[in-house]
Amino acid sequence: MRFPWRRLGMTNLLLYAMLTGLALFMSLPLVFIFNHAFKPLNELFLFPPTFLVRKPTLQSFNELFNSKAADLVPFTRYLFNSIIISTVSIISVILVSSLAAYAMAKHHFPFKAFFMSLIMVSLMFAPETVSIPRYLIVGYLGIIDTYFAHLLPSIASPVAIFLFIQFIGQIPNDVLEAAKLDGASEFGIFRKVVLPLAAPAVATIAIITFQSVWVDMEGSTLFVHDETMKTLAYYVSTLISGMSNSVAGQNIAAAASLLMFLPTFIMFLFFQGKVNETMVHSGVK
Repeated sequence: MRFPWRRLGMTNLLLYAMLTGLALFMSLPLVFIFNHAFKPLNELFLFPPTFLVRKPTLQSFNELFNSKAADLVPFTRYLFNSIIISTVSIISVILVSSLAAYAMAKHHFPFKAFFMSLIMVSLMFAPETVSIPRYLIVGYLGIIDTYFAHLLPSIASPVAIFLFIQFIGQIPNDVLEAAKLDGASEFGIFRKVVLPLAAPAVATIAIITFQSVWVDMEGSTLFVHDETMKTLAYYVSTLISGMSNSVAGQNIAAAASLLMFLPTFIMFLFFQGKVNETMVHSGVK
């Protein structure tokens, strides 16, 4: 079977060729970071530098997983902390934000417009501007040097609430009324009707939350002093900065950089369709 090239026309063929070339060009950083992590130490300092690895090796990852911090905390402890914090943060943000958005989008209560205005205003603040209030709240609650110090600042997510409001608001009220007539409770409607219909928004919030929590160093820097409670992002940052002038440690830094990048890349590949669907439904361009 022949592909109908003639039906496309010369303009479309040129457009496809340009888009293909642009896609290949934009994929070069991905190819580089993967190849760089598997290079042996002697290839990292070749001149002229090589883009593709010649003799791939897992030695960099072996040294990374066997490395320890100055306080003799193993690398696997930081990795474990990041996995636990990221997982619990995703679940907490989805649950809290979806419940708040369901109330804002489908219910009427006093000061609803005021709370909605607060959510919109909070979208304007950069994370750096609220670092001191966050520290004061975490200290007042007495959760410094605990996992809650990592989790609490991420649970209040105005972006997640905003996206959920935009998505849940488009669910027809007739669907919810039909569920009430069938005897479903308020939480039952939320769990069995709203959340399944808002699945694209759930996937999008999961990606956004994971990306922000996985690379976040604020909790480990400000709220946690115990080295065993710090995250992988903090360890990698100290690893790279500490080895900036060390030739022997550059292969470990390359492997750590790939390990930080890979989870977010995989999550985006799996949920890309859901993200696009959420953007269309919520009207975000």
